[in-house]
Amino acid sequence: MKKFRKVLDGLTTSSPGGTIGSPSCGSAAGTPTAAPTPKEIDVQETLVSENFQLCKTVRHGFPYQPTALAFDPVQKILAIGSRSGGVRILGRPGVDCYCQHESGAAVLQLQFLINEGALVTACADDTLHLWNLRQRRPAVLHSLKFNRERITFCHLPFQSKWLYVGTERGNTHIVNIESFILSGYVIMWNKAIELSTKTHPGPVVHLSDSPKDEGKLLIGFEGGTIVQWDLRAKKADFRIYYDEAIHSVSWHHEGKQFMCSHSDGSLTLWNLRNTTKPFQVTFPHGKIQKDGRKESCKPILKVEYKTSRSSEPFVIFSGGLSYDKAGRRPALTIMHGKAITVLEMDHPIVEFMVLCETPYNNEVQEPYAVVVLLEKDLIVVDLTQSNYPVFENPYPMDIHESPVTCTAYFADCPPDIIPILYSIGAKHKKTGYSQKEWPVGGGTWTLGSHTYSEIIITGHADGSIKFWDASAFTLQMLYKLKTSKVFEKPKPGDGRAAEMGEDDPFAVQMVSWCPHSRIFCVVGISAHIILYRFSKYEANTQTVSLEVRLQCEPEDIITPSENENNPCFSEPTSHSPQTHYQHPVSPGSRTPDGAKDSVPSLKVKEKMVRVPPGYQSDLVIQLLWVDGEPPQQITSLDINSAYGLLAFGNCNGLAVVDYLQKTVILCISTLDLYGATDPYQRLTRSPRRNRQSTSGLTELTDNQQSIDMERSKSPTSDHVNGHCTSPTSQPCSAGKPRIPMGPEGPRLTRRGPGRPPFRKAQSAACMEISLPVSHTEESRENSFSRSRSSSVSSIDRDTKEAITTLQFGESYGRKHDALPTPCLWVGTSLGVVILIPLSIPTDHEERMEDPVTVGPSGAVLMLKGSVLRFAFLDCNGALIQSPYEVWRDLNAPEDPDRPRRRKLVHFSPSSSQDAFGEGHLAVVCSERQAKVFLMPSQSCLFVHNITESSFVLRADVVSLCNSVCLACFCANGHVMTLSLPSLRPLMDVNYLPLTDMRIARTFCFTNEGQALYLSSPTEIQRITYSQEMCDNLQEMLGELFTPIETPEAQNRGFLKGFFGGNAHTFDREELFGEAAAGKASRSLAQHIPGQGGVEGMKVAASGVVGDLARARIALDERGQRLGELEERTALMMTSAETFSKHAHELMLKCKDKKWYQF
Repeated sequence: MKKFRKVLDGLTTSSPGGTIGSPSCGSAAGTPTAAPTPKEIDVQETLVSENFQLCKTVRHGFPYQPTALAFDPVQKILAIGSRSGGVRILGRPGVDCYCQHESGAAVLQLQFLINEGALVTACADDTLHLWNLRQRRPAVLHSLKFNRERITFCHLPFQSKWLYVGTERGNTHIVNIESFILSGYVIMWNKAIELSTKTHPGPVVHLSDSPKDEGKLLIGFEGGTIVQWDLRAKKADFRIYYDEAIHSVSWHHEGKQFMCSHSDGSLTLWNLRNTTKPFQVTFPHGKIQKDGRKESCKPILKVEYKTSRSSEPFVIFSGGLSYDKAGRRPALTIMHGKAITVLEMDHPIVEFMVLCETPYNNEVQEPYAVVVLLEKDLIVVDLTQSNYPVFENPYPMDIHESPVTCTAYFADCPPDIIPILYSIGAKHKKTGYSQKEWPVGGGTWTLGSHTYSEIIITGHADGSIKFWDASAFTLQMLYKLKTSKVFEKPKPGDGRAAEMGEDDPFAVQMVSWCPHSRIFCVVGISAHIILYRFSKYEANTQTVSLEVRLQCEPEDIITPSENENNPCFSEPTSHSPQTHYQHPVSPGSRTPDGAKDSVPSLKVKEKMVRVPPGYQSDLVIQLLWVDGEPPQQITSLDINSAYGLLAFGNCNGLAVVDYLQKTVILCISTLDLYGATDPYQRLTRSPRRNRQSTSGLTELTDNQQSIDMERSKSPTSDHVNGHCTSPTSQPCSAGKPRIPMGPEGPRLTRRGPGRPPFRKAQSAACMEISLPVSHTEESRENSFSRSRSSSVSSIDRDTKEAITTLQFGESYGRKHDALPTPCLWVGTSLGVVILIPLSIPTDHEERMEDPVTVGPSGAVLMLKGSVLRFAFLDCNGALIQSPYEVWRDLNAPEDPDRPRRRKLVHFSPSSSQDAFGEGHLAVVCSERQAKVFLMPSQSCLFVHNITESSFVLRADVVSLCNSVCLACFCANGHVMTLSLPSLRPLMDVNYLPLTDMRIARTFCFTNEGQALYLSSPTEIQRITYSQEMCDNLQEMLGELFTPIETPEAQNRGFLKGFFGGNAHTFDREELFGEAAAGKASRSLAQHIPGQGGVEGMKVAASGVVGDLARARIALDERGQRLGELEERTALMMTSAETFSKHAHELMLKCKDKKWYQF
């Protein structure tokens, strides 16, 4: 019998195979119901698998863990390499390209082929790569892997095709850029130094050709040796031995002297006339102490020596500060004449580069800016002004100003919302920037065909919210909101936040935003919710505070015998708090039970404050401490402006707030929410009386469906999907346990000996959740604090059923309802869906005075796994939008002729489907499966088991190509789309494995086939799953390369050219080519062809193709000229033949005549 039942269950839960005409039957409770016939639900689905393709589009933000910097002075584009092998190439706003090395090795150095549209990268795996930038998506054309030596430094002279490569062994190799093959010409370290030298000079740290003569190569070794090598004569011109280690070298443009930076904080200036000792030694930051000794200074890591026609030369360096000054920030020093300016930075300096007017190293450099790459920022300093202001950065490099804790993505927003947010946000912009144009202005970018408005919202650990304009693949900050201003600053000795172990008590956990009504809601880590309304006027406001006691109290639960069969709702109009839950505390009041009971975690500012235009706080809701235990974090939230209601839940229960009347209308535990319809038939038992029990705190019936559901749940269903996540971690050794303790007693942070191991369904990525975390910034990014994963495998989770998702909408609360009414759909971590009917006054005056009533819980539907998402379709398959209130400015001046009244927009399920009868479709997606129900009959039309081995992290119903589909992201990295309503699989791509919790916390889908996630702590990666957008992607991205004529070199004059040497007579091909230098050893380096793809190969060959085309044109022209010549020759031949014919006729005519006959 049991086997037969399993077979039946398998039949009732199987997918209909994508055919709409054969829907599967079966209600959520397991009893079959009459499903509608195909004639009743006849939706013409237009989406097919050909509409979908997954690809990355653009990456925003600051490159994470940067390592290298390069600049093309002609094309004016900037490249930044990172530790993970990524390369960001930036030009004018809109020109932003991300490339990734397949090896993932750190980028050590970048070298542009100036004005050639190419870039050379040297990586930590000792491989050189040549990138082609003449296409919108750069590709690797060639790679060269060194097998026996480690690359330490590269140098590519301007307009040269030979790249100098220095190695750790001290040797210098030469690579042909065109073929990416090593030359046989090698400068061995033992030839470069004197034979009498007994020690190895160290790795090559500098290579540069002399501005005076390109045939002379300056080689700097780390140990302090500098050699000028004559490339023609293959010998050293001079050798310099210095006691201090060398970090960098910089030439004077005339080529007669150069400057070195050293590890002792000194700068040495050397003159080529006398290389026995430095011409000048300076310690820019080393003061002479009282005993006559110099202060010990930090190494000067890099120096640049740049000349100017109109002023003294610039000497710019990083480092060199004295060791004595503790706590001093990293600095960039600018020495201009006798003036020394120290620019302190907020983060350590990774690299800097001086931007000059000319690409030629033998001309006066004329520096105009310095690009400074910091560990967490990119700044550009204006050198043309004496106070050295910075340029305003047009790129969104400050996404990570405070760690990002949540994201939201809105496509196709109302067109007026972006200008309004920008105009208000512009008033708070910083000033004092340079007035000059941003110097990195290369590339071209035009507005693509997709011009709809897009907004990205990021929530941060410090409680701030940022609104970004994300239209047309760009990102620009519109408006910043600080939620911490609503609260008093926590005192250092205040134990409430300290007891919770929160370093960031204002951290944003989730946001809810309605662009039409402009209502904005923020959920914070301290179990608080802030409701904001938008106004274009400043106002004096006092924020109203509500305090809710949402804590599971098993001793107070009323048995069914005391209150009929519905303890949750004794009467239909039971909207006031009952005895089974605690009364909400009135604003500002405290119970006399002591400091640790019935108090919120944060204190709201009570006095009247003046708030600027923008989002202004209207209501704060806080959960209270109970019996010395902090409140559980809020796991779900929904707000509806048309109803004026806000609902939220956590692992203890559900609360509904009327934000218009500022009252709590429902506050109930999850267990009481079921009433008599609890599918699990749980017997209430107080965990307090048996704290040591590790066995059944919840009794399940022998219902096979319930047992299967329990087995199918992922171990982290109510932690990842329920948003029980924290952006910050706390040290595990805090005074009190940082895991909030519910009434069932303390939960351990690690699995004890008496607890069963993780279930097999758990993915490897999720096993990281229960590991103890160290209190570092990276762990703050990747961890979930107060995660309840410690007891995920214990059955006591079932008593802590979390509310994982909520949705207001017009629906049918019961099977026999004739008309749709306002309802609240509630989804839990056990896969249960509960409908709660609402009675809301429709008249404006009545709505502000009469209470909203909550009816008894209606339908109960069930799925496998934690419920993630609800959506409603009409019987034509069109998405039913939630009703909303049209935005009105409450602070606007009163107009007697036009009184301000609420204007509501409703989308009724039965408004456009008279031919199909009343009703609508409800799409419910859990972490395991998706179901489509027909309301009000509650018949399950379609079921699709999304995954068996993993679980869904994010699911959204999105619009695409004038239709809708269900998009899912699983923990195993798969991105899937399903058709609606038939739930046919349309796309399944193994895209991105869940490497850390940041991705799970920030991944979100939106309309028009777009999605995003936080790819690193500092970067947002946007992707598309739309075939149309993938096809149009090339035209929507910016062009990195634009044809620009290379500036001509200045005329050096006859005397300078004669006496100063002529660098242009140096032929590198003659020296380094295979004919002269021979072939390099095959074992030294391996050439790897690039994988640039068809387009890459096309563009890669564009140079050759161009040459062939020019040759072909020349041949055509030559052929045309030859053809013309042939025609002329033919005419001459014809003319000659005619002449000959006439001459012959004349001869015949005249040969018999005598001379006197003429």
